[in-house]
Amino acid sequence: MIAKTSDIIKAMENFAPFHLAEEWDNVGLQVGQNNWPVKKVWIALDPAPDVVEAACNNDINLIITHHPLIFQPLKSIDFSTPVGRVINMAVRHRTGIFSAHTNLDSAKDGINDVIATRIGLKNLKVLGKVRGAENYKLVLYVPVEYEQQVLDSFFEIMDMAGEIENYSCCSFRTKGKGTFKPGSQANPFIGKLGEITQTDEIRIETIVQRSNLKSVIRHVRKAHPYEVPAYDVYPLITQENAQGIGRIGELDEKKELADFALEIKKILKLKSIKIVGKPNLSVKTASVCTGSGSSLMNNFFSSGSQVYISGDLRYHDARAVEAANLGLIDIGHFASEHLIVEVLAERLQKVLVESEFDVKVEACKLEKDPFVVL
Repeated sequence: MIAKTSDIIKAMENFAPFHLAEEWDNVGLQVGQNNWPVKKVWIALDPAPDVVEAACNNDINLIITHHPLIFQPLKSIDFSTPVGRVINMAVRHRTGIFSAHTNLDSAKDGINDVIATRIGLKNLKVLGKVRGAENYKLVLYVPVEYEQQVLDSFFEIMDMAGEIENYSCCSFRTKGKGTFKPGSQANPFIGKLGEITQTDEIRIETIVQRSNLKSVIRHVRKAHPYEVPAYDVYPLITQENAQGIGRIGELDEKKELADFALEIKKILKLKSIKIVGKPNLSVKTASVCTGSGSSLMNNFFSSGSQVYISGDLRYHDARAVEAANLGLIDIGHFASEHLIVEVLAERLQKVLVESEFDVKVEACKLEKDPFVVL
């Protein structure tokens, strides 16, 4: 089955829901159209000119990158600039560019979970602001004789409502009695103006994602007989679906800072690594933030962790950590994020095969850390 860009985006939404992106971020389709056919996909960290040029020359239809091509609104598209050159190449070759950035950082099983697990951390919790998976329970009250009609309207759009992991059309119903008193300007389906009415009703409950909530309510209201349907919306947030930037985790046993840093260097196959703090500092709990972690320094200090593992850490971060008798391990921005490229390629390929799409997903092999240690 031939896939379109929109099909790939829908699959990516499961890995990195758009609502998890930070407000300042720009995720999603950067260049292209939803209806472009997709047979070959590359996964890369950056939409750099050399990556996009190689993708165009290799008939790649869609490039999925971690870092967005466009962060701020463009005032012009100058083909002589790096961004303009990329846009020009992508449009001419009908190669789409899609970004999953801070939403992939925050997501369950996203970049932070991958690196934390790989370096041996367990019992993971969110380091930054905790955000739920943004599922909601929608509860609707319906007259008994309209129960099936309204229930059917839910499941006409079952890709938007009633999904719990591998199950669809999920709901729960209970019987009860509703009361109401129509006002003078009302046009009641049941009862009379100014009189209290009692009627047998069914309470229908189902699960809806935040992004679909308005659409589902609008659709179901068309099948509901009441002038003003009564419904409730409850946010569903549990520890299992809590997500956010960064992770806190525990090691199986205590390790000295220098030994732990060397283990990480070996596991991640790094050429170099920087540490701050006493080499013999005892470490049992560690915090991790992929990419640039300076913005979560205060979260680290209040986390109970003995060491913070991230990239792009600053001089004054180091001094503050020294003063607190804690540790830093700076693995670099590139190394902390590039490991997701292979992981995401494998995950996306598996999902698309299961959906019977004829698409080949590959990790881009061209990227290297721009920093070179002499």
